Amino acid sequence: MQSLYDLLKKHHQEQVLRFVDKLNPGKSSELLHQLEQLDFDELDQLIDEYVKHSPEMKIPADLEPAPFFPLKPETAGREELYLQAAARGRELLQDGRVAVLTVAGGQGTRLGFDAPKGTYPITPVKRKSLFQYFAESVLRAGTKYDRELTWYIMTSKLNNEETQEFFEKNRYFGLNPENMIFFTQGTMPAIDYDGKLLLADRNSLALAPDGHGGTLLALRRSGCLDRMKSDGVKYISYFQVDNPLVSVVNPLFIGLHDLEESDMSALMLAKTEPFEKLGNFCISNNKLMIIEYSDLPEHLARARNADGSLKFIAGSPAIHILSREFVSELTREGRLKLPWHRADKKINFINDRGELVIPAEPNGVKLESFIFDALQLADKTLVLEADRAEQFAPVKNQTGIDSVESCREMLIERNARRLERVGVKVPRAPDGKPAVKIEISPLAVIDDEDARSYCQAKNICELDSSVDNVYLT
Repeated sequence: MQSLYDLLKKHHQEQVLRFVDKLNPGKSSELLHQLEQLDFDELDQLIDEYVKHSPEMKIPADLEPAPFFPLKPETAGREELYLQAAARGRELLQDGRVAVLTVAGGQGTRLGFDAPKGTYPITPVKRKSLFQYFAESVLRAGTKYDRELTWYIMTSKLNNEETQEFFEKNRYFGLNPENMIFFTQGTMPAIDYDGKLLLADRNSLALAPDGHGGTLLALRRSGCLDRMKSDGVKYISYFQVDNPLVSVVNPLFIGLHDLEESDMSALMLAKTEPFEKLGNFCISNNKLMIIEYSDLPEHLARARNADGSLKFIAGSPAIHILSREFVSELTREGRLKLPWHRADKKINFINDRGELVIPAEPNGVKLESFIFDALQLADKTLVLEADRAEQFAPVKNQTGIDSVESCREMLIERNARRLERVGVKVPRAPDGKPAVKIEISPLAVIDDEDARSYCQAKNICELDSSVDNVYLT
C-alpha cells in the first residue's frame, strides 16, 4: 500500500485513497485493482494535453475530399475489378480468413429501453432483437460460404453479463458458442478540471468507456487477436450494433480490401445534405482521415462541384474492414496508438466528505478514442461507396430520423426491393410504400442471390395484398 501511495503522491493523485482505510479488504481491492491498471506517466501527459489545455481542432490547409470507389463501376476495367474482388471475397470467406466484429457496449437508454441495445426488438413483424438479426445473418453466411464464422462482440462492463446471459438464454440463436467471443471495452478515468481523478464511490474511480477506438486495444488485451491469428483470420468485418441493414460480411468490400492490400478500409455513403451528421472522408498530406460533421468549416461543407454535387460528399457510417496485422501493430506495445478526444461532461462524484455530488454543469473531462483515427496511421486505405438504402438504418432514437420507426420502414422497403429485383410482385400503396409489412429471415436470405434461389424454390411470384404482414423464413 505504501508503494502505491508514494506513486500516487508523485503524480499528485493521492486523494483517491482518502477513504481506503475505512473500507473492508473486499471493497478496497476493487479500487486498488483499478489504480494498478493505470499508466500514470501516460496519464500525466494526457491531463496536461487534454484536460489542463483544450486542444483546438485545426483543419489542414491542404484538406481535400477523399477519393472513393463508386457504387457502380464507371468503366469496363473497374467493372472487371469489382467482379474479381467479389470472387476474392467469397474465396476468403470460404477459407476462414474473415471474422465478424460487432461493437455493442451501449444501453438502449435513448430508446426508452433499460437493457443492452443489442437486445432491443427491431424487426417489423417478428420483433427479433438486433442481436438475433445479426446472429441469423452470421449463421446464414457460414452456411452460404461453407465455413463457420467467428463472431466477436465487444460489450462494456455495464452490459457484458446481461449480454452473455441473453445469448445463453436464446441458445446463441443456433450459432456454435465456441465461435462466439465476448470481450469488454476498456475504460478511462474521469478527470476534473484541476487534473484530479474523480471517485464514483469510496471504493471506485469514476470510469467511462474509452471510445470505439478502444476496441482495438481491447482485442489485444482480451486475447482475441491471438485467437484470430491461431484461426488463420486475416481480416475483420467491423460494424456497430445499432445498424441492422449492414452486411455482416460483404464479399465485394472484403475482396477489394484484399486486392488493394489495404490496412483499413471504409464504406461511405453519399451525404444527403451538407451538414448531415456523418463524419467526412477527407485527404490531407496523402493520408485518409475523417473530419467530424461539427468540425468541417461551413464553406467546405457547402462547397459544390461543377455538376452541383457536394464536394465533400463522402460520409462515414462506421463500417470497416481491418487487417488483423494492422490492428496488432497499432497495439503492439500494449498502448493504443490513436489520438484522444476530449469530452466535457457532467460527472457524478464523491466529495471529500464521502457525499455523492450530481453536478448541474460540466465539471470534468472524459477521454475517448475513435476508431476512424486509425485511418491516418495506415499505409494503405480505401473507401468504397455503399447504397444507403441497402446498408444503413441506424437505431438511435425512438422516433424521427435514425429511429426505431425509420429503421423498420427501411427494413421493409429493402425486403420489398429485394423481392422485386428477383421478379416477385410486391403490392404497394398509392404513396409507393409497400402495402404490407415484409420481413425476411436472414436464415433464408442475406443477399439477392439468396432471394432468387428462395423465391424459385418456394414458387413465390407475388405477395398477398390482403394480409397485413408477410414473414418469409
